[in-house]
Amino acid sequence: MIVIPDTFIKKMHELHGEQGVAWSEALPRLIADCASRYDFSPHDPFSNLSYNFVLRGTRSDGKRVVLKSSFMKEELSREVSVLRAYEGRGAIYVLDADAEWGVALLEMAEPGLPLSTIENDALATDIFCEVFRRLHLMPPTGSLYPSMKQHFLAIERYRERFKDMKDDMPLPSSWVENAEECLEYLIATTTENLLLHGDLHHDNILRQSEEKWAVIDPKGIIGDIHFDTIQYLLNYEDRGGDCEQVLRDRITSMADRLGLDPRRIAMWGVARGVLEACWTIEDGGTDWHRGIQITERFAKILD
Repeated sequence: MIVIPDTFIKKMHELHGEQGVAWSEALPRLIADCASRYDFSPHDPFSNLSYNFVLRGTRSDGKRVVLKSSFMKEELSREVSVLRAYEGRGAIYVLDADAEWGVALLEMAEPGLPLSTIENDALATDIFCEVFRRLHLMPPTGSLYPSMKQHFLAIERYRERFKDMKDDMPLPSSWVENAEECLEYLIATTTENLLLHGDLHHDNILRQSEEKWAVIDPKGIIGDIHFDTIQYLLNYEDRGGDCEQVLRDRITSMADRLGLDPRRIAMWGVARGVLEACWTIEDGGTDWHRGIQITERFAKILD
């Protein structure tokens, strides 16, 4: 029987209260049912558990698999939907899934080392571009993925929450206005709305073999392809130099290799930084300065 770490149960309590605890405590039975249904032997869970319970397993034919279980069943269903849409384009394969159970059985990336293990930033960015180039496509007909406008709704909620405070709003008003202007322009001028990964960073790109890489954990957003560069640009941002120079070098490389507009990338970064700050405030945090620092760094690209 699989033992659920106390740290994970505590995390579920913080996120979802007593329902999260009950779900966590029922996981051993769910895992046993999945092992029987999908014909695999469960092993230990991954060590870096956060929002989902993820463990390794081995099928009777020797194939190594990953079982992902989520309290947020709709989010996992959306992830499965994106992975299936991306099938054959460099995403990890979905072997089976059950939306009602809130589980997905995935192939295991082997050796599974994340792109973050490539410390040469120019090389890592080249690999990112190769993965990025294969991935995007038109969203399936009738799909219910959120739009870019919906993804950025926290900025609207921030405006509504503090509309009567005027000069006493937590965030610098000029940056919020700048982000809103960028967002309005970018959405209005997007000529092709594609199915985006939505969280395409170093640790969601895994080595699948000596030559291949596979993406995991997509969020699924419909919008401008330039936006899918942003999460990579926010991670390991000082690797190989100071943050500003690393950002410039990465954007230049992406623009050259992928034919993207560096100004659109920078504008999405400006908006994304303010979104981060708004999320921080919504969650009751006080360190919204990190989001504004992101905005300021991208804004310098536009100067």
